[in-house]
Amino acid sequence: MSNREADAAVAEIAGVAPLESAIRRLIGELRDLRGAAEEARERAERSEALLRDFAEGRQDPATLSLRMEKVEAENDDLRGRIDRGRERIDQILASIRFLEDRR
Repeated sequence: MSNREADAAVAEIAGVAPLESAIRRLIGELRDLRGAAEEARERAERSEALLRDFAEGRQDPATLSLRMEKVEAENDDLRGRIDRGRERIDQILASIRFLEDRR
C-alpha cells in the first residue's frame, strides 16, 4: 500500500467517526420523537374519551369541579405539611451540626 493509499484510508476512517456519531445522535433523537409521539397519541385518546363522556352526559362538569376543588385543597394541605416538615428537618440538622461542633 502506497503512502497515498494509506493517507486516503486514514482520511476515510477519520471521516467515518463523525458520521457514526451523527447517526447515533439522530437515532437517539428519533427514539425520543417516537416516544413523544406515542405519549401525545395517548393523551389525545384520553382527551377524546373524556370529551365523548362530557358530550354523552356520562361526566358531570359540576361533580368534576367539586372533585378538583377537593384535590386542590388536599394539595394545599400537603404543601403546608411538606413545608413544616422541611422546617423541622432544618431544625434537626442545625441541632446535629451544633452538637458536632461541640465535640
